[in-house]
Amino acid sequence: MFTINLFNGLVYGALLIIMSSGLALIYGLRRVVNFAHGSLYMLGAYLGYSIATQTSFWVALIAAPLVMAAVGALLDRYAFRLLQDRDPLTVVLVTFGLLLVIEDFVQTVWGKDNLSVPAPDLLSVSVDLFGTPVPAYRMAVVAVGAAVALGLVGWLRFSRAGLFVRAASTDPTTTAMQGVNTDALSATVVALGTALAGLAGVVAAPFLSLSPAMSSDVLIDSFVVVVIGGLGSLIGAFVAAVLLGQVQSLGAVYLPDAAAVIPFALMVAILLWRPSGLAGNRT
Repeated sequence: MFTINLFNGLVYGALLIIMSSGLALIYGLRRVVNFAHGSLYMLGAYLGYSIATQTSFWVALIAAPLVMAAVGALLDRYAFRLLQDRDPLTVVLVTFGLLLVIEDFVQTVWGKDNLSVPAPDLLSVSVDLFGTPVPAYRMAVVAVGAAVALGLVGWLRFSRAGLFVRAASTDPTTTAMQGVNTDALSATVVALGTALAGLAGVVAAPFLSLSPAMSSDVLIDSFVVVVIGGLGSLIGAFVAAVLLGQVQSLGAVYLPDAAAVIPFALMVAILLWRPSGLAGNRT
């Protein structure tokens, strides 16, 4: 049972990696705390459901994030670009309003009933993990989370666009003076972050029930991950996601009465020790 709980924590941590990396990217470049990120995850899940119903899960895995990337580009043009220099209260109100609009849109199109997406036949089997049978699909979720983490790190460290993203997240004014189109770069990053939220929704659909309220829990956990890891830090978000996944999984089994409080207690403890987060600078 302990092995199963560790594995389930790793699966949820992988899902949080996909989710929180998009949130960290958007904040890192636009400096917008996107409270609508959970609703984008939900919208991606429902788009994946519709596409998978008409075609296949594998098509949905590609098509839904692409649609969400287009949504992200529109959000950047007509919302986030206008919000990056506004006061935090305005950002909270606008992004929370976007959350409500997207939730109402989902309820209008897909209704309020719970929906489910079957796992693809190829992954609808069990695999032996150290003598314990586990669903192959959940192992695939871990693989997707690892691929997203490695892909983002590689893109940011070894590509020209990644160099521009790192420079713009540190000093956008100087980066723009060097000839980099920071608005286009930010639109690309927001589109990528939104696509990752959609990808997380599609990946989660076969093992989590789809409902218009599905965004709240994962959004809260994603914010906890980003705060613990350090605002705007991808590496910190990856470490915090794996840590929080284990805390959630083991806490639900061994400390069920306190399971809802443990993530926040962990966040408070880490911030007291290191106010800027795990990957932040103390100064």
